[in-house]
Amino acid sequence: KMKRLGVEIDPSHFYTSALATASFLASQIPKGTAYVIGEAGLINALYEVGYSMNDVNPDYVVVGESHRYNYESLMKAVSLVLKGARLVGTNPDTSGPTEEGLVPATGSLILPIAKTTGVEPYFVGKPNPVMMRQALSFLQTRREETAIIGDRMDTDILSGIESGIETILVLSGVSDKDTPARFAYRPSLIIDSIRTISDYNTQEK
Repeated sequence: KMKRLGVEIDPSHFYTSALATASFLASQIPKGTAYVIGEAGLINALYEVGYSMNDVNPDYVVVGESHRYNYESLMKAVSLVLKGARLVGTNPDTSGPTEEGLVPATGSLILPIAKTTGVEPYFVGKPNPVMMRQALSFLQTRREETAIIGDRMDTDILSGIESGIETILVLSGVSDKDTPARFAYRPSLIIDSIRTISDYNTQEK
């Protein structure tokens, strides 16, 4: 997707909420177990930190974005949480943009589990400062030489502000030019598309 937008980034420079979630769980319960509703990237990230999959008595029920979300997996997740599994979401985004329009994201997919069980999920991804600290360490960069770019004021921009990192709001996703006015905080910079990011210096607001 980034390449289509004209931005060349080496895959080793990506740090996702799936990687952050796996790292966080490994720090809490090393070599634990999880029941996962999510894509291969999340499952592989958990395997990489020594986790195994378990649909009987897992330490965690982990929910990420998934095209395989169905009523059966929902019932299984509810049952496991009621038996004591901890409920974790990769990020709290309720929707995400696609070529077909907005689709439900993790925050929406995990909601029925939380409502049914009465258990509040813990979200590892933005705006949780845990992910921002992990990302800076993973990328070996400092706050003052880093910027966070995103299309959501309530997660992307908020996470940057709360972590002391420059913020860039992109208007090609769920936000438009009127969106920032509805929030108490503002991004460092607002741009129409990621294509134009090289035209700006975030230190020149």
